[in-house]
Amino acid sequence: TGATAPRDFPIRRGCPFTAPEEYAAMRTDDPVARVTLPTGREAWAVTRYDDVRELLSDPRVSADIRRPNFPALGEGEQEAGARFRPFIRTDAPEHTRYRRMLLPAFTVRRVRAMRPAVQARVDEILDGMLEAGGPVDLVSAYANAVSTSLICELLGIPRHNLEFFRDVTRISGSRTSTAEQVAEALGSLFGLLAELIAERREEPRDDLISKLVTDHLIPGHVTTDQLLSTLGITINAGRETTTSMIALSTLLLLDRPELLEELRRDPSLMPAAVDELLRVLSVADSIPLRVAAEDIELSGRTVPADDGVIALLAGANHDPEQFDDPGKVDFHRTDNHHVAFGYGVHQCVGQHLARLELEVALDTLVRRVPTLRLAGDRDQVVVKDDSATFGLEELMVTW
Repeated sequence: TGATAPRDFPIRRGCPFTAPEEYAAMRTDDPVARVTLPTGREAWAVTRYDDVRELLSDPRVSADIRRPNFPALGEGEQEAGARFRPFIRTDAPEHTRYRRMLLPAFTVRRVRAMRPAVQARVDEILDGMLEAGGPVDLVSAYANAVSTSLICELLGIPRHNLEFFRDVTRISGSRTSTAEQVAEALGSLFGLLAELIAERREEPRDDLISKLVTDHLIPGHVTTDQLLSTLGITINAGRETTTSMIALSTLLLLDRPELLEELRRDPSLMPAAVDELLRVLSVADSIPLRVAAEDIELSGRTVPADDGVIALLAGANHDPEQFDDPGKVDFHRTDNHHVAFGYGVHQCVGQHLARLELEVALDTLVRRVPTLRLAGDRDQVVVKDDSATFGLEELMVTW
C-alpha cells in the first residue's frame, strides 16, 4: 500500500506563514496519508490540490459529524456536534436548507452595500486603539474587535463584551476541551441568543436574527434549537477565521516590509493581496473533515467506505502543480483559484463578507498607522495551535 506508519496529526507549522513542511513530502510520496488524531482515531489526510477539490465536491463524501469514524480533532468535538448539529457538519438536504436561509444575507450585492458601515466601524475601533496608545495586543484590540463586532452587528447582537465571543470560540474550538466544557461554552452563547430570538419575535428589527425569526422560525421551517445552532456556528466560524487572518496578515506584512510598501504605493492591490494572503496563510487548513460514504479513489489510493478523511486546504494551496512558487507571496498572482474557503457545496457561506472585512481592516491599518511595528522580539509572538483554526493568540504592536 506504499504507506508509512500513520503520522501524528495535526502537524505543526514551522513557520506561521506557510503550510507545515511535511505537507510537501506527503504530497509527493504519500498524498493520501494515514494519520492518527489526538482522539486516538485514525483517518486519511489529503494534500494535493486536485484531490482536495475532488474530495470536497464528491457526493459520496459525508460531512455528518454523527458518523462513527468522523475525524474530529478534539476530545469533546464529536459529542458536542452530535448534540448541537452545526449545519457545516451536516449533509443535504439538511445542510442545503440552512445554507439557503443564510445566503441572502451574504450575497456579493448585500456585502458590497455594507462597505461604508464596515469602514466606519473599523475606523472607530482603530481610533480607540490609537487613543489608548501602544504597546497593545493587536489580536484583541483590533483583529477580534473588528471581526466580532461586525458579525454581531450583522446579526443584531448588541455591543456585548467582545472577549466573551472569543472565549466561547476558544473553548468550543480547542482540541483540549472536554465535551462538558464545550457544551457549557456553547450553552452560554445560546442563552444570549435565545433572549434575542424571543425579543425579535415580539419586535423584529432590521437585522439577520429578525429576518431568520420572521421568515423561518415563526412559519415553522426551523425550531428554536435549530436556529440557535445555525446562529452559533455563524458567529464562531465568522469571527474566528477573520480574527486569525487579520492578525496573521499583519504579522506577515510587518515581517516583509517590501510587501507593506507595495500596498502603500498601490492601494488598489488590496483585493488581490487579500486573496493571496488567504491562499498562503490558509488558516482554516483542517476545517473540512469528512467521512467516505463509499470507497473513493484519490491519487491511486482507495479510501474505504466509513473511513474519516481530512482535506488539507493549506496542502492544496501550496501545491506547486497548481501554484507557481507556492511559498512566494505575490500580490500579482493571476488565476489564484485557492481553496482557502473550502470547495463544493460546503464552501464558506460568508466568504464575500470575510474578504470585505479583510480588505477594509488591512487597508485601514496600513494607511492610517504608517509607523506600526512589533513591540518586542519576533519570537515573542504567541501562536495559537490547539485550535481548529490556525492563528495568533497575541501580537504585541506599537507605533
